[in-house]
Amino acid sequence: MGRVPNVTRADAVAFARNPLALIAERWTPTSRTVQRAALAALVMSVVIVVTGGAVRLTGSGLGCPTWPKCTDDSLTTTSAMGFHGVIEFTNRMLTYVLCAAVGWAIIAARSEKPWRRDLTRLGWAQFWIVMSNAILGGIVVLVGLNPYTVAAHFLLSTALITVATVMWQRTREGSAEPRPLVGKAVQQLVWCLVAAAILLIAVGTVVTGAGPHAGDSSEVERMAVNWETVTKLHAVLAWIVVTLTFALWFVLKAVDAPKGPLDRTRDLFLILLGQGVIGYVQYFTDLPEALVGLHMFGACLVWIGALRVLLSLRERPEAATELPGPAAESALTRA
Repeated sequence: MGRVPNVTRADAVAFARNPLALIAERWTPTSRTVQRAALAALVMSVVIVVTGGAVRLTGSGLGCPTWPKCTDDSLTTTSAMGFHGVIEFTNRMLTYVLCAAVGWAIIAARSEKPWRRDLTRLGWAQFWIVMSNAILGGIVVLVGLNPYTVAAHFLLSTALITVATVMWQRTREGSAEPRPLVGKAVQQLVWCLVAAAILLIAVGTVVTGAGPHAGDSSEVERMAVNWETVTKLHAVLAWIVVTLTFALWFVLKAVDAPKGPLDRTRDLFLILLGQGVIGYVQYFTDLPEALVGLHMFGACLVWIGALRVLLSLRERPEAATELPGPAAESALTRA
């Protein structure tokens, strides 16, 4: 283990002014470290969705009846609040774990040499989405689990997964301009697939908002739509996504596309099949909580799979740039 450098007064002042720049000056992570940091942020963005679903499915949505405190008099859960209070408070605490994962991704991206500003911006975008969703989560509690705010909470979490997935993908690519691997017609088909997946997820939030799992044991407002009708619409959209994915695989084979897009399309198709089985089983078994939670996890995987298909249609080689000299590197770390 190497000697830890002495911290001078100037270092302390520099850290107070720009801590990320000082860390970047003294530490250079490997590309694998940056990739793992981005993957950790992505994993935690999925975990927070699954645990949020567990809060709702156990009827613990108002386990902590206020926000940002758990009760009017306590920041944390109390023994009188029982199981539901523990579940809700634990989910709140996991937000800090998510923040730590996102922070680690930001620090790793900022410290990589040469510095890739695009990765740092994606990391900061995740941070601000997390902060926004934390505030929205508090509003959800304060308005008594209004289903429209719950749906918005999930959609904002999906936005977080989107940015985290893009950042993870970008850490495994170069920084040059993207080069398409397939023709424009194939790209348009994939965009249709992504649009259908967005509709599928959006309608899924309506199914949840109109369904029986309100998130609390008391009477909670539900969306004023026919649950059977919107569930059938959700199923139709699912079949459209499956059909588009199946058609895409055949088109990619016909045009002799590279292995990357073919593999990502196959992965998405398998995820969709598993998600479809879970969806139909939960529908015909009166929505058991465990299967609903698994279906929420599957929804995250479907969206990540669709994004990976889209991102696989191009490649980004390493940019042909020279390594900065000492003066340029010093200026870079001060930026």
